Amino acid sequence: MPKATNRPIVTMGLLLSLFIGALDATVVGTAMPRIVSELSGLSLISWIFSIYTLTTCVTTPIFGKLSDLFGRKSIFTFGLVLFVLGSILCGTAHTMTQLIGFRALQGIGAGALTPVTFTIIGDIYPGEQRGKVQGLFASVWSVAGLLGPLIGGYFVDQISWRWIFYINVPVGVVSFILVYGFLHERFTRTAKRIDYTGALTFTVGVASLLFALLSGGETLPWNSPVIYVLFALAAVFLVGFLLVEARAKEPMLPLSLFRQRSMAIPYAMAFLGFSVTAGVSVYTPMWIQTLLGHSATSSGFALMPMSIAWPIAANLSGRLMFKVGTKAFMLTGAAIVSAGALWLSLLQVNSPYVYIVFILLVIGFGMGCMTTPAMVTIQNSVGWEKRGVATSTNSLMNALGQTVSIAVYGMLFNHAVAEKAPAQLAHGMHMIFVTLFIVALANLAAISFLPSRRKPAEQKADESPRRAEMKPE
Repeated sequence: MPKATNRPIVTMGLLLSLFIGALDATVVGTAMPRIVSELSGLSLISWIFSIYTLTTCVTTPIFGKLSDLFGRKSIFTFGLVLFVLGSILCGTAHTMTQLIGFRALQGIGAGALTPVTFTIIGDIYPGEQRGKVQGLFASVWSVAGLLGPLIGGYFVDQISWRWIFYINVPVGVVSFILVYGFLHERFTRTAKRIDYTGALTFTVGVASLLFALLSGGETLPWNSPVIYVLFALAAVFLVGFLLVEARAKEPMLPLSLFRQRSMAIPYAMAFLGFSVTAGVSVYTPMWIQTLLGHSATSSGFALMPMSIAWPIAANLSGRLMFKVGTKAFMLTGAAIVSAGALWLSLLQVNSPYVYIVFILLVIGFGMGCMTTPAMVTIQNSVGWEKRGVATSTNSLMNALGQTVSIAVYGMLFNHAVAEKAPAQLAHGMHMIFVTLFIVALANLAAISFLPSRRKPAEQKADESPRRAEMKPE
């Protein structure tokens, strides 16, 4: 008789792992001035963030597929060990080059933590409970966003910037013990085919695309030959990836996921929705500081309502979406985001600070209404053997939406702003806000094509998995 999974203990371990991954994305920015002063290399500062984003994006769907082939526990623990090891090495770095390399390793580990965590939740909780728990897990990002600057500031001022990385070690060890010790899987042994060609073409294609987007306009001009070569490589390898996946017996990223409307539309929503929040997070603080004359701290506080409203709505949608309907909740959320983006596009230079605070609150609440139903819809649309890659693909679309949109917004802004005069800055940011509204409308239109389903087909979610079994206590 196989041991049963202890659901509460495993859930706590997963929350801890997700927390350190989310915290790492926010705490590093607080410590960057001190890191640069100690390690030098100011010109490399953007790569501390970019390399982490790049390696996380590239490895997310790969780890998702591997979790379907080899089980959630082994891939989760492998990713957690890599993340903790990367954290230790980051804390010992003596040059910016070393820190960038160690951040790359940390990002590879993070590529397993988030998608596999949400996949395990999809495995051990049935349909209606899954929605409530996914809403709880969505709150972790907001809590990390609020605590990150405070924790980072404390370590930098009172101890050492190196402890923003070392703090991941004890939390990671506890998470490892809780998940590895109390999550029990039983596999039916089958021949496993690893899609090496698909993984290789995907890695080169996406890495080239992200490298071009992250470098263009910042470290290299957009008309640089290097950028052209990177985009060409991305196009060739991504087309090759699609051809490989169409023929592979065990594809790394099954193209069938995108042929189901119940999957393709939430993926489109992830890309478009996070494109909106990325633009809001970058350009509203700029508006507050450059045009309203407020401090950086004041602009940071303006983002807090979005971080608070998002998890509140995520929890609300997780509890009510089966009564109201997942499509209805997602449409409502998309309409709220569109309303917030419209209000943002109508801002004037003399609009009061409080307007922006309420706009961000509205957009955050709308996003919370969309994200939890979307995740549950995706996980309820596939069986156990594809849940890992289906969930990781959603994480990939989130990241791509943020990365691609920031590059596009940057090009639009730089094109509109030839000089840093207030009038031109206002014009450039207003152009971005109008673009955000158009993207929000496109998101609303996409969700309207989602198949109506008052209650998702839980038989897929609740049936005994063919390849593994997790029995909660």
